[in-house]
Amino acid sequence: MATRAQNLNRKPDHLINRIGVTVVYQGELLRHRAYTRFLHWGYGIFFFLALLSGFGIYMPWIFRWFTPLFGGGAMTRLLHPWFGLGFVFFFGLQALNWASAMKWGAGDTHWIRQLSAYITHRDAVEPPDVGFFNAGQKVQFWEIVGGSIAYLVTGIIMWFPEIFGRILVAISYVIHDISALIMLAGIFVHIYLSTFGEPGTIQAMTRGTVSEPWAWTHHPAWYKDVTGREPKEALEEARRQIESQR
Repeated sequence: MATRAQNLNRKPDHLINRIGVTVVYQGELLRHRAYTRFLHWGYGIFFFLALLSGFGIYMPWIFRWFTPLFGGGAMTRLLHPWFGLGFVFFFGLQALNWASAMKWGAGDTHWIRQLSAYITHRDAVEPPDVGFFNAGQKVQFWEIVGGSIAYLVTGIIMWFPEIFGRILVAISYVIHDISALIMLAGIFVHIYLSTFGEPGTIQAMTRGTVSEPWAWTHHPAWYKDVTGREPKEALEEARRQIESQR
């Protein structure tokens, strides 16, 4: 029976997957196909457009130099809600794409309890039951789902204040801003982990592949699913190769 991770790459082929062929070289594994990567960069671009235009609108005393980038204050206020809708649209499609793989499992609760070990890099590899996504990635995914719903509801209320009244609009501003700050903090962590924190991760969203050492280090259960090999055996083999080269 196929696992959730295997099902992720066995869905009916999307047109974008047929256009953007992913090349997997020797020593690599397929991580994200073209459709997943297209959605990722789509909502990433709209997130930062909404963020920069939002800063220019709501904190002009600090970020007034953002608004000329969008054609001035009036144009920035016009474009900001559309940038937000673009983000929600692309992330909504990704949420449907990843919903199955993001289900919480018993191993995820254990991972959260051992979060300090992950942060301090106490162990050379992740726990053996970490699959396609670890619990930290799942928490961030569901936080963005909740944040997107908050953006959509509060954004509509703020977009049409004459319909909803001053009190509801004022509450919406507070929720909208808090959601943005929470998501921004998570995005900083995401960017750090995908670049300096876990080198080789960003390749999954540029070329769609990762190296086998990256796979058995960070997602051992997924590595075992797709290769049939034990991650510990791969780790010991890598150590023997390093020793032989000294």
